[in-house]
Amino acid sequence: MADPLLVVDVQHGFLNRYTHHIPDRIVQLIQRDQPDPVLFTRFVNAPDGPYHRFLDWHACVGSPETDLAPELAPFASPDRLFVKEGFTGISDELAKELQRLRLERVMIVGIDTDMCVLKVAMDVFDLGIQPLVAIDCCASTAGLQAHLAGLAVLSRNIGADALLDAGLNGGGLAAPR
Repeated sequence: MADPLLVVDVQHGFLNRYTHHIPDRIVQLIQRDQPDPVLFTRFVNAPDGPYHRFLDWHACVGSPETDLAPELAPFASPDRLFVKEGFTGISDELAKELQRLRLERVMIVGIDTDMCVLKVAMDVFDLGIQPLVAIDCCASTAGLQAHLAGLAVLSRNIGADALLDAGLNGGGLAAPR
């Protein structure tokens, strides 16, 4: 059995030409490694939150944009799904769950490498749990350059050895066509 897995924001509102491959890769990872537990975050853009006020961005306020990718829904039980708002990496509820589980490390995958995955990994690090990021099971809605920028920042902040290749990329860095 593999390390616990934390799936970050793999939801309809973040699936595009740069990220469309991520749900299938995560399903392959779950089926191959059988992590326990598998935890999920789901981003919800609160109506009075900073994205609305400062960036005039009004997407991901509700279904269907906030629904998990359909490939992953069968793996997400309600007690393992944690809502987060804004740049919050992990909610108080998720932090409590991670601490209750007494994890030494957790594998992190998801969307956006340069934003949410980055913040979640750094928050997990701050909890004293070693974050491991499967680089081929992450992507950015802004494309490969943003993904690579996120990995560069993660390398500096959680350590280069914490960035791992799960072997699911088929030999390519960018999203498959």
